[in-house]
Amino acid sequence: MPILETALAGLALVLAVPSAMLLLECVAAALVDADRGEDPALARAARPPVVVLMPAHDEADGIGAALAGLRAQLAPGDRLLVVADNCRDATARRAREAGAEVLERADPTRRGKGFALAHGLARLAVECPDAVVVIVDADCRCEPGSVEALARSVVAHGAPAQACYLLAAPRTASPGAALSAFALLLRNRVRPLGLAALGLPCPLFGSGMAAPVELLARHPQRGASLVEDLELGIDLAVAGHAPRFVPGARVTSVLPADREAARGQRRRWEHGHLQALARGVPRLLAAALRRRRLAPLALGLDLWIPPLSLLVLAEVGLALAGLLRIAAGGSAASLVAALACLAATGAAVALAWARFGRQVASASQLLRAPAYALGKLPVYVGFLLRRQREWVRTRRDG
Repeated sequence: MPILETALAGLALVLAVPSAMLLLECVAAALVDADRGEDPALARAARPPVVVLMPAHDEADGIGAALAGLRAQLAPGDRLLVVADNCRDATARRAREAGAEVLERADPTRRGKGFALAHGLARLAVECPDAVVVIVDADCRCEPGSVEALARSVVAHGAPAQACYLLAAPRTASPGAALSAFALLLRNRVRPLGLAALGLPCPLFGSGMAAPVELLARHPQRGASLVEDLELGIDLAVAGHAPRFVPGARVTSVLPADREAARGQRRRWEHGHLQALARGVPRLLAAALRRRRLAPLALGLDLWIPPLSLLVLAEVGLALAGLLRIAAGGSAASLVAALACLAATGAAVALAWARFGRQVASASQLLRAPAYALGKLPVYVGFLLRRQREWVRTRRDG
């Protein structure tokens, strides 16, 4: 059956690329000295004027604490701007009480973070086009020194910057929540740290992003996108402005404890990731060929890595297909390829956990990963049958 053999070989190739890239990133990250000092280029760079831009939708309960941490990091002349987007609570009032400038936006037909950011950036492009904008979500805490590190990185390297954006499991974490937190640690810290160790750019993760105002004004936000951050990073890389990872800057938040809210958040993230993968990988690879540049190639290969659970499920599916092919008297090549991909993925996850993830998920919780991945199968079936297309705010705890 040459057609079947060709299909299995094609699937093996499609899975081999992300498995190998994931292993390369994790190995490179594991070799990095975690205690190394600040990038010397940041200390030499002049601190530019900064605007912290915070999109917010019904965030009255927590926005005061988020803004307090940011105000302490601002220098004279810096600005703190909140876009209160379609809010039905006291978000705007609480933000003003916390010392922020506030833009109130009301457009029920165009809701979402991307629209809020576009609204704020349009104002900043007129009022302070020479500033660096640092984007922080309203449910995040920005650790001391992070705003300055991001702003100096933009100046030092002439490129957008991305902080280490970590989401912790809630105090009453189930094994699934702990595994979600570990998967996000792998995506938002380990993999970009590996890319940085290799001298390569990283994606944007939504919170803790920084770039010149004029650059973002030339690359409008994709308001209707589920993952406007990934889409923006792709646009910037294709245009020759690939972002850099700044491990010394850190932004943190907490995953929702409510299971329904957590499920909705994962669905939005993973459907958005898959949409960005399908559209972005060809664009980045084409840009790499056209410009003969390594940066878009590296980002294209990184974006090729699907959500971890989906990657493992696909590799197991290929292994089962390989076994059936052998039973029918065919070649063992697809089974061998599947086992090699599974070994690479497993080694990457084990290395990332041993080096970075012991405080996030215990060994016993990590052993439940196969069941966790299987439980997410409806999310991926839903992507094929009933794909999420509209942004929905994640319900906050408390």
